[in-house]
Amino acid sequence: MENLNLLREQFPDAARDIKINIGNVLQPGALNAAQTWGVGIATAYASRNEKLTKALLADAKTAGIEDAVLEDAKAAAILMGMNNIYYRFRHLVGKEDYSQKPARLRMMRLSQVATNKVDFELFCLAVSAVNNCETCIKSHEAVVIEGGLTTDQVHDAVRIGAVIAAAAVALETIF
Repeated sequence: MENLNLLREQFPDAARDIKINIGNVLQPGALNAAQTWGVGIATAYASRNEKLTKALLADAKTAGIEDAVLEDAKAAAILMGMNNIYYRFRHLVGKEDYSQKPARLRMMRLSQVATNKVDFELFCLAVSAVNNCETCIKSHEAVVIEGGLTTDQVHDAVRIGAVIAAAAVALETIF
């Protein structure tokens, strides 16, 4: 994690906890390496911090993460960028009329993953947590649990997303 460690040194003192947490959540745990890095990269894209995303991508490649995982992470962030807004609106407005209307949004990439469906859905779940979309969180969580992942794995994915989002905020506070 050479690139990420260099970036962490730039965090302001107020982000001391995040500096420690980012190293911890990316260590092996309930998730395998591809899942860990995929979630980290997807949520970095969702957090829209170029420096953080580039550091994670470089370190993932050094760690031997396949390009297909990196592509799925990017696709998850992009698709959830659209879906999280649309479905969060439908949920927040709370009117049945909107819920009955077809989305008519192309989402073919959800079924055309480069790695495997469960990992892609896990990346989507973490991004949806960062983007605060209850509907998408519930939907993707159900798919990954049905796909064989555990609540410990879901929990770790959301922890990674939370720390990556906070790291992006920390980097934005550097003037």
